[in-house]
Amino acid sequence: MIRYFEKLITPTETPANPVPPARLIPFYWHFARQAKGLFVVLFVIELFMALLDTAVPWFIGKIVTMVSTIPPDRFLADTWPWLAAMALVMLVARPGIVFARYLITNQALAGPFSNLIRWQSHWHVVRQSWAFFQNDFAGRISNRVMQTGPAVRESLVSSFTAVWYIVVYGTTALIMMAVADLWLAIPVLVWFAGYIALLSYFVPRMRDRSKITSEARSLLMGRIVDSYTNILTVKLFARPRDEDDYVRDAVEHHTGRFQAGQRLITAFGTILAVLNAVLVAGSGALALVLWRYGKVEVGAIAMVLPLTFQLTAMSRWIAFAITDIFEEIGVVQEGMMSIAVPLQLVDKDNAEHLVVEKGRIAFEDVRFGYGRDSSAGEDGIKRPGAVLDGFTLNVRPGEKIGLVGRSGAGKSTVVNLLLRFFDLESGRILIDGEDIAGKTQESLRAQISMVTQDTSLLHRSIRDNIRYGKPHATESETIHAAQLAQAHEFILGLEDWRLRRGYDAHVGERGVKLSGGQRQRIAIARVILKDAPILIMDEATSSLDSEVEAAIQTSLDTLMAGKTVIAIAHRLSTIARMDRLVVLDHGRIVEHGTHHELLRLDGHYAALWRRQSGGFIDADDVQAAE
Repeated sequence: MIRYFEKLITPTETPANPVPPARLIPFYWHFARQAKGLFVVLFVIELFMALLDTAVPWFIGKIVTMVSTIPPDRFLADTWPWLAAMALVMLVARPGIVFARYLITNQALAGPFSNLIRWQSHWHVVRQSWAFFQNDFAGRISNRVMQTGPAVRESLVSSFTAVWYIVVYGTTALIMMAVADLWLAIPVLVWFAGYIALLSYFVPRMRDRSKITSEARSLLMGRIVDSYTNILTVKLFARPRDEDDYVRDAVEHHTGRFQAGQRLITAFGTILAVLNAVLVAGSGALALVLWRYGKVEVGAIAMVLPLTFQLTAMSRWIAFAITDIFEEIGVVQEGMMSIAVPLQLVDKDNAEHLVVEKGRIAFEDVRFGYGRDSSAGEDGIKRPGAVLDGFTLNVRPGEKIGLVGRSGAGKSTVVNLLLRFFDLESGRILIDGEDIAGKTQESLRAQISMVTQDTSLLHRSIRDNIRYGKPHATESETIHAAQLAQAHEFILGLEDWRLRRGYDAHVGERGVKLSGGQRQRIAIARVILKDAPILIMDEATSSLDSEVEAAIQTSLDTLMAGKTVIAIAHRLSTIARMDRLVVLDHGRIVEHGTHHELLRLDGHYAALWRRQSGGFIDADDVQAAE
């Protein structure tokens, strides 16, 4: 039975409507409706739990009344039906209800439902644009994804429990008191008024404090992860004390916000304790006075005292349950800041898959400025902030071009737009005559291979990293790609901290266990295995020494054969062999031609070539060329 309930929810089920709403109640319903049957059952179970718990003081009062009014020799004969019913409730019904509640909360919801929210949140977040991740800490985003699932579950489950105990226990207590004597209901009514006023004042403030605290916690998590992720930079620049200050500021910020919330809880708990003490003392004293004057039986006293004490105990639990609920709601609200964000870059409704047959690429009058105004004024001069303005470039099928220009000239932007990491402000980009804006992003990027300057590997095995370019590749295909990238030999000699060797060895987070050249060769092997018709190389050999670069140059020539290639390099010698070089300056093409043609032109490129020192473009080259 337990395993049956554990399998009622499939945590990794892909959502039919994957975009979580941006408002709180719809956000909750977006996930709760996927387990609505379980929550309905839980709602009913909590009703019976509350009814059974409120029956206990009544049982005590009933027993005391029977003991005080029935002679011992007739007690069992007269009371056995009542005693049997009470025993049945306490020994069978209540444990059965508790077991049923555990099956729902612990087996069906605790793990599966929480992880369903995490999975679907991740499913949505990972499809956000590249810019989305550039604008936030990876640690903070992941923290929000991890915390939101349990927070949604806990707040929903606790809400059902709190609602029924407030309604059932409070109503039952009033009825039982009033049945014994109307005067006994007065202290409970007064207490209820004070209790509701207390909740009305403190709970919204606790909710707001919780959201602020949750945001501070995520900031702290983001800064810690940022330090760990960039630990090599911290070590190289000997800046641990600066990192201490960076994280200390977040710790102190979180501590201050947390303590502000704790002050509210302390005040709330203290006032509630006073209110509860007045209820117990007042109800007990009133019951004794009424008994003294013969208005109620002794059983009423036996009922009132445990009932009020249990009511006060329950009120503390309910109050702090409500506090926890709103704290969890604060966590959810903070998590929604990353999760309930519409996708910034979406495919069109009728987007089709891109199939590249020739590899012709055309940029037509492209304007782009990362959200800034990139249009030109009436005088034709580009306004500040534009990166590309009127950029037009045609790349023939199988042509290999090199993009040249100083940093900020727009080379990487050209590549980012071709990969559709951003939508154009105006203009078009065509591949084989098809506008990429009307194609799915996944199909577009599946047709493009890229080797980047900052090679990042997954914290998985060497084999998994190479096969990332072709997940179903055979072992022989994987090894052949590594051999072409001049990586096979060093891979065989690798061993990780768990003694896994060769292609089974793990590379560490972002590939930190490997040298820069080794990471680059793994990345090249991955691209070789992918074998896409369009190839982009952004400083593809920047991490290789001259000997290794020369060794894999033949492999690179093989890799580029028959493909349309766009290469970026500051080291001009690495792209001088391209079919055509395109020189960019301030987002415009100022020259293009072969290496020798550009040297004869004696313009920007020639100046860059002459002034290049050590194989890299000087930052002042453009000024010298003008």
